[in-house]
Amino acid sequence: MSEDRPADQTDVRMDDDLALRPDREATVGSAGGREPRGDRRRGDGRREDRWRGERRRGDRAMVPEADFRSYYGLPVLNEPTWHDHDIAGYLFLGGLAGASSILAAAAGVTGRPRLARAGKVGALCAIGGSFYALIHDLGKPSRFVNMLRVFKVTSPMSVGTWILSAYGPQAGLAAVTAVTGRFPRLGRAASAGAGLTGAAVATYTAVLVADTAVPLWHDGHRELPLLFAGSAMAAAGGLGLLAAPLAEAGPARGTALLGTALEAAAYLRMERRLGPVAEPLRRGKGRLTRLGEGLSAAGALLGATAGRRSRAAAVAAGAALLAGSACTRFGVFHAGIASANDPAYTVEPQRARLAARERQRNGVPE
Repeated sequence: MSEDRPADQTDVRMDDDLALRPDREATVGSAGGREPRGDRRRGDGRREDRWRGERRRGDRAMVPEADFRSYYGLPVLNEPTWHDHDIAGYLFLGGLAGASSILAAAAGVTGRPRLARAGKVGALCAIGGSFYALIHDLGKPSRFVNMLRVFKVTSPMSVGTWILSAYGPQAGLAAVTAVTGRFPRLGRAASAGAGLTGAAVATYTAVLVADTAVPLWHDGHRELPLLFAGSAMAAAGGLGLLAAPLAEAGPARGTALLGTALEAAAYLRMERRLGPVAEPLRRGKGRLTRLGEGLSAAGALLGATAGRRSRAAAVAAGAALLAGSACTRFGVFHAGIASANDPAYTVEPQRARLAARERQRNGVPE
């Protein structure tokens, strides 16, 4: 190499020449001693590289460690535009309607006419309120009708729209015939149909919210259907305890107990499996889920004990079960919104999954 090369230039070459001087070190990002285009000098001797966003002192690159934060700490996801009083109410009322139809069909088969009538009327009122909440959030009824133009099996919204359209008329017909006493055969057929489709009405909303990018809802897709099913059963049992006489309220008490147990197990499983992503369930309005669990457990226990002999205790148990189910749905809704607004619940799980895949690819044990 030339002996008259200026001292401020490097001997690193680009032509595969390996005859490099060991006592010289290449200047990162420099070209012929000149500062690269896009860099600018600062008074403290640092350079700010506009190409990479790196800060360097002298000739050594100093790259800061990346953290979980998004751009200026802003949310990575757009917040859902759903209104809490509409959509959370829609989730609760839909679950109540579907489970009440199932309970009413079972009560009719086992010879409990007053419990069956209470379940059918309650289901009609609940599905009517659910329709109103959904259409109010959509803005105008024509938007719901437009969703019936196609049936897309891969879209929970499309499938749910058709489920509601099939369930609503049957629930209405079952309630009307039960109240008027006319057309009993038609009423029994409608009651059976509403009971069959009621299971889908009570749980499809869990699939609907889990199909979004909201971290809590999306990551909890395994447990949410069970959680919503248990919550719906507890609400239907509470309605039965409120409206039916003690002599016919046995199925309502059993439904409330089973639903409360299923709801608690699904919630515990989801909280443990999701880890940090489940944190919104324990703070803010997400704490309504804890309140809902407590109310449901208290209502189920009261209905199974004192509610067998005391009408006042049965009414109190039913009210607690209904309130508990509503708190669960509202709590899950608000916790999901909170997880979408915090970028940590979006970025951190993604990085953990990427790291796990990299370890698996490299054969590194967990």
